[in-house]
Amino acid sequence: MYPIILATHSLTRWLILISLLYAIYRSYKGWISKKSFSKIDDFSLNLTVIIAYIQLVEGLWLYFTSPIIHYFLHYFKEAVTQNEIRFFGMEHSLVMITGIVIIVIGAAKTKGKKTGIEKFKTMAVWFTIALLLILSSVPWAFSPYVSRPYFRAF
Repeated sequence: MYPIILATHSLTRWLILISLLYAIYRSYKGWISKKSFSKIDDFSLNLTVIIAYIQLVEGLWLYFTSPIIHYFLHYFKEAVTQNEIRFFGMEHSLVMITGIVIIVIGAAKTKGKKTGIEKFKTMAVWFTIALLLILSSVPWAFSPYVSRPYFRAF
């Protein structure tokens, strides 16, 4: 089961990035153009939150079943000196959870705004911050200390 969740989590990474980029694009475009907040904008906001929740559940599942995390939790003193183990045991999980929390807070704040411009501005700011955090903690194939393939096979 672990390899399937790992591959799904890797695939969902692309879904969250695409949905975030699309929502950010829509929010900046609407903010600059002073448009009203449409059903498509609301859909992109909700879709991003749903995908973020799915990614969170997959990530938590991996966190509690991963052999890397098992080693991290049981051999903490040695594990924190190893880049890959520390990255997945602390850095990746903390930054990604923070990014998802920012997406959820941003979505809630966006829904609470009255005008389209306020909604677009709120969504643009919160989702951009979340995107930057998420991008900083993805184990990209080009990362110097921790690299993973862009796509994992099932």
